[in-house]
Amino acid sequence: MSLFLAIDAGGTKTRCLLADENHILARAVTGSVKLMRVGEAEASARLRAMLTEVSATTGIDLKDVTRTCIGLAGLSIDAVREWAEREHRDAVGGDLLLAGDEEIALDSAFRGGPGILIIAGTGSNVVGRAADGAMYHAGGWGPALGDEGSGFWIGQEALRAGFWAHDRNVATTLLTEIGEFWGTKTLGEIVEMANDRLGPDLPALAPIVARCADAGDELATAVLERAGVELAEQVALVALKMKESGGKRKVDAAYTGSVLEHISLVRSAMIAALRTSSPNVKVIEGAVDSLEGALWRAREAGK
Repeated sequence: MSLFLAIDAGGTKTRCLLADENHILARAVTGSVKLMRVGEAEASARLRAMLTEVSATTGIDLKDVTRTCIGLAGLSIDAVREWAEREHRDAVGGDLLLAGDEEIALDSAFRGGPGILIIAGTGSNVVGRAADGAMYHAGGWGPALGDEGSGFWIGQEALRAGFWAHDRNVATTLLTEIGEFWGTKTLGEIVEMANDRLGPDLPALAPIVARCADAGDELATAVLERAGVELAEQVALVALKMKESGGKRKVDAAYTGSVLEHISLVRSAMIAALRTSSPNVKVIEGAVDSLEGALWRAREAGK
């Protein structure tokens, strides 16, 4: 019996599953293992604990695994690739496939075929794959350079909107709600938190902004709608690149990530903007599960 291990190393959490040819045998979750976020020691400890949990749940020695597919960001960085290879070699048997996190999400939606994937969670990225396998990208440059429409972007823009409103005596609940979430008592403490050199957890503010919008806050609504429009612009750019390279005119797009999955206002704004800018793009309903794409890759590689 062949055994397959799939791992999706996301920005805020890492998920894995162990499966055979037909069934999923166990799942486990841990925190982020991205070296840029938590450091190598913490990443290794979390990964090993997660793998130990999967092994204990099934009673299967992971050295008996046939093939593993790990999807993670930063594979172009030698230290990231070397870390993943070393951790796999130490804890798991069989072959290893390393793929970008966007690649496994694409495979979850399109099983190796053409399409566009929109990622909007902690960060954001849009990637398209043509029928000939050529890849086209827009965004994904990190919070300091882009990540438009992401949880980070929403948190940052909500703070900016809140202080813009404060300076102009415009009504909004954004700063009040953010202050309560952060446990601050004054505007000065919010400013201190927002400008902390270690960086506040801005993506965690996205649900707070959504809650304000649901309660009728116009500024919060505007921030979320702009997030959707920003994402639509990235999608339109990728669709144009694919078309100019000889790709088909009609193209399906799938999405993944906490922002697009859980904040309907961002999703609906993106889809509405695409109807105008890129009517050839059809957004598939329902978020894709990147982990399923990693499992598909692991299984297909041996066929």
